[in-house]
Amino acid sequence: MKQRSFGTGKNGEAATLYTFENKNGMVMEVSDFGATLYSLIVPDKDNNPCDVVLGYDSPDGYMGPSGTGFGATIGRNGNRIGKARFVLNGKTYELDKNNNGNNLHSGLDYYHYRMWEVKETTENSITFSLHSPDGDQGYPGTFDVDVTYTLTEDNALQIDYHGVPQADTIVNMTNHSYFNLNGHASGTILEQEVWVDADAFTATDDELIPTGEIVPVEGTPMDFRVKKKIGRDIGENYEALVFGGGYDHNWCLNNNGKFAKVIEMSSDVSGITMEVYTDLPGVQIYSGNYLGEEKGKDGIVYHQRQGICFETQHYPDAINHDNFPSPVVKAGEEYRTRTVYKFI
Repeated sequence: MKQRSFGTGKNGEAATLYTFENKNGMVMEVSDFGATLYSLIVPDKDNNPCDVVLGYDSPDGYMGPSGTGFGATIGRNGNRIGKARFVLNGKTYELDKNNNGNNLHSGLDYYHYRMWEVKETTENSITFSLHSPDGDQGYPGTFDVDVTYTLTEDNALQIDYHGVPQADTIVNMTNHSYFNLNGHASGTILEQEVWVDADAFTATDDELIPTGEIVPVEGTPMDFRVKKKIGRDIGENYEALVFGGGYDHNWCLNNNGKFAKVIEMSSDVSGITMEVYTDLPGVQIYSGNYLGEEKGKDGIVYHQRQGICFETQHYPDAINHDNFPSPVVKAGEEYRTRTVYKFI
């Protein structure tokens, strides 16, 4: 492991970048600012280094007004909660209304704007820890959460989440990295191909809040069961795509709660293929619809659809829909989940 300065956090704290490299030349860089994935360098088909995630050169960019969430560790609850309100054990909890009167990524006091403590390091992994007190972001229960990034020798980025809340609460952690398998500076991802092991997605209203309806992908532009170019159907006049400005929806995965391969993405240009594995029931696929003139790392300006997110998760607004898998973790219960991005 190597480390270097990464500027300062929102309260002037010194941020650090931690670099790991495996025997194949794959490099992972993560920061204690936001437990953020800064870069992921993968050898392409010609064995040239290719940084496949978008990012910024310092914490200032990550805390900018656009709120892209590049590489962010999202918590306590990723994605949206309708009307920024939920009821748990008969009590109503009010959250920040930071997304058209709804709650997005837990509100304005983001986990990914905070400094995380380095709890443990090994030659190929680092564990960041955050103390989230009772009432933090409006959620009940003290929650001490660990996020471990591991770079394996078979070219996988493994992310493990673990914590035990002290009261019944919602926990739905995710990572918000934007991937571009031709490199973060290469333009759009529309010609790259994706396969998703999902027979259905969650329908939403025009504010992207789920209605509770689970819609089969059969015969719709949401069908990725046969691998296709991201851009093939993205411009279709289909209600979900109109509401999202492209893909920005939750797919209901077929893994039945078991750790399994659920996504494959590939590029003919770089020759890189990425497989995504998770034990979570859903994934939010966001095709960077609202990126525009975003000044990123290495002096690059990112434009619309220059990256795509695969945010493994519980379904959005799950707390308000009894037919969705529950995001509630009981007091004293262990929250543990794993997502892997493997490159071949």
